[in-house]
Amino acid sequence: MMTTARSLGDHLREWRQRRRLSQLEFALEADISQRHLSFIESGRSLPSREMLMHLAERLGVPLRERNPMLLSAGFAPVFPERKLDDPALAPARRAIDLLLKGHEPFPALAIDRHWTLVAANAAVAPLLAGIADISLANPPVNVLRLSLHPDGLAPRIVNLPEWRGHLLEHLRQQISATGDPVLVKLLHELSAYPAPQGQKTGPSDGDFAGIAVPLELLTEAGRLSLISTTTIFGTPVDVTLSELAIESFFPADPHTAELLKTMIPIG
Repeated sequence: MMTTARSLGDHLREWRQRRRLSQLEFALEADISQRHLSFIESGRSLPSREMLMHLAERLGVPLRERNPMLLSAGFAPVFPERKLDDPALAPARRAIDLLLKGHEPFPALAIDRHWTLVAANAAVAPLLAGIADISLANPPVNVLRLSLHPDGLAPRIVNLPEWRGHLLEHLRQQISATGDPVLVKLLHELSAYPAPQGQKTGPSDGDFAGIAVPLELLTEAGRLSLISTTTIFGTPVDVTLSELAIESFFPADPHTAELLKTMIPIG
């Protein structure tokens, strides 16, 4: 069965509606007339490549989705997609390795757009010791599945309802921003996992002024309280790099900081 190629107007309209913008609102945002935008969406006018890139930028269209938009308008794709081990991305890979290694003895990991583990430092492995289903830690590792699966880390997350809600909301926001069907499927899977009984349901004991949700994790070495930050590459022009994120965990209290220092040797 043949499928009809999507027009540029279809692409723009979908992303405009995904951003919950009317034609008038988006026209004002993009600094063009509503009439011009209407003509582009209806196919009565074809924008220049520069105008198309401007519209995609204002809509926050992911680089992965900008190439199909360019093709639909008759332009060649401009954003390459290479594997992280491609020689052209060697400087980026070195930067990732430096960030991960430099964060030890605290845990840090790199993930792709589907939350698949790309790399991790030596502080991550001790956190996984003792999980019921070791296959969850075998490549390719989905970090969200490993965290929330009842045979993964979930039984050892003290504030599981709070942490689970935080991760699922983050995933929903990512779906809203990208429309990625793989993430939609992942959300359905994770939402169906049962929450273990007897877990703490209230907010964390720590006061983080609403800026972070801590991960309170029981390990073989003791209880850890961690907060995380996300690092992304600034102004990437490669699809792979644009979708890569580094999750760095920091101790939320002095006890956790001291405990982490004992879990891996510091070189």
